[in-house]
Amino acid sequence: MTRADKLPFLLIVEDDSGIQKQLKWALSDNYDVELASDRSNAMAIVRRLEPPVVILDLGLPPDPNGASEGLAILEEILSFRPMTKVIVSSGNGERRHALEAIRIGAYDFYPKPVDIDVLQLIAQRAVHVHALEAENKRLAEIQARGALPGVIAGSQAMLEVCRVVERVAPADVRVLLTGESGTGKEVMARALHDGSERATRKFIAINCAAVPENLLESELFGHEKGAFTGAVKTTVGKFEQAHEGTLFLDEIGDMPLALQGKLLRFLQERIVERVGGRNSITVDVRVIAATNRNLTEMIAAGTFREDLFYRLSEIELHIPPLRDRMGDPVLLARYFFERFNSTLGRAVKGFAPDALAAMSAYQWPGNVRELENRVKRALVLATGDLITATDLGISAGHFPALRELRERADREAVTSALSLSANNVSAAAKLLGISRPTMYELMSSLSIRT
Repeated sequence: MTRADKLPFLLIVEDDSGIQKQLKWALSDNYDVELASDRSNAMAIVRRLEPPVVILDLGLPPDPNGASEGLAILEEILSFRPMTKVIVSSGNGERRHALEAIRIGAYDFYPKPVDIDVLQLIAQRAVHVHALEAENKRLAEIQARGALPGVIAGSQAMLEVCRVVERVAPADVRVLLTGESGTGKEVMARALHDGSERATRKFIAINCAAVPENLLESELFGHEKGAFTGAVKTTVGKFEQAHEGTLFLDEIGDMPLALQGKLLRFLQERIVERVGGRNSITVDVRVIAATNRNLTEMIAAGTFREDLFYRLSEIELHIPPLRDRMGDPVLLARYFFERFNSTLGRAVKGFAPDALAAMSAYQWPGNVRELENRVKRALVLATGDLITATDLGISAGHFPALRELRERADREAVTSALSLSANNVSAAAKLLGISRPTMYELMSSLSIRT
């Protein structure tokens, strides 16, 4: 059994050998106690064992009658391990030393002479708090990762999307990603690729809306030398480039109707013909498409092929807008802050409370892309230590109260149930696990009509 499997570590930094022995004797039943009498030994133990709790005497050489050395050690410990709970003690009875230690970040303070019973309680509570904070940090990191590489998310809405991506990624099926611009559809497409057996092969992306209509066919399928004016050499298209990998067709709703037919033929037969070519080339590629448009409406209007829609959407996955991802704006903002702050070389420390409230209340019409731009702009323009709502260019808001959050959740649940049940109130109530009268009360309070 290793030391880590035993009792929690506790470091005592004390220059009086008699007090050292007294504390070790009193605490050894519940803690794996280490002793240090000066800064160098104390920091060597902190770096090697990372004890969750440190008991630190402020009056240490070369300033045994003051607190300068003890406070310096306190700062160094917290600089190295901010989560460490440091319990400080001083025998000189000066209140200002205690206040300074707490200001720096000490967990608690007790005066000498030592009351062992009180110290036992303080140490026990410190270990418990440290364990809770460590577990919360671990869970937050799991949530922030969304269990998918490259995905920053903590909201339930996005974590559910991540779970679907995890299940779909290994299956070699075509996926249609829908959602507003800037929600992260390409990030999800890459996650699908990275979670598949094609992960070691190429991921090729093309924005169908960004390529002129007369060039899009050549970009996708390639062309032979002399196929058209300016075709001075044979060029391989995106489908061939992505052979055995993944091709991401972004903004598929902007693909010209005439080209949709050629794409449909490829999806059916897995062959491409370059522009101006006569040979059929077999290509093995997984196609993931995305759009911010309503393809159902486009099919009805005759601007998008229904048969192509069904070929592309073997799995359809909707990416929710940022305004519906509770907590994600702040989570993403902190991620972008860390990323840009290191490259821009600013001395900004974080976000002011009004900025956090504003980001939580703002509707984010540009979604994640807008958030990223606003954080980068704020880092450049901020004049203080903290980014404010003014720096972000959005009005100061308020964090939604519990009542608002409940109402939002109720509204989403009721409207979703009604949609799934074709506005049949009894069926919707059954889906939600409530009675029909309760369903009507909810609908009335939320002003929802069928």
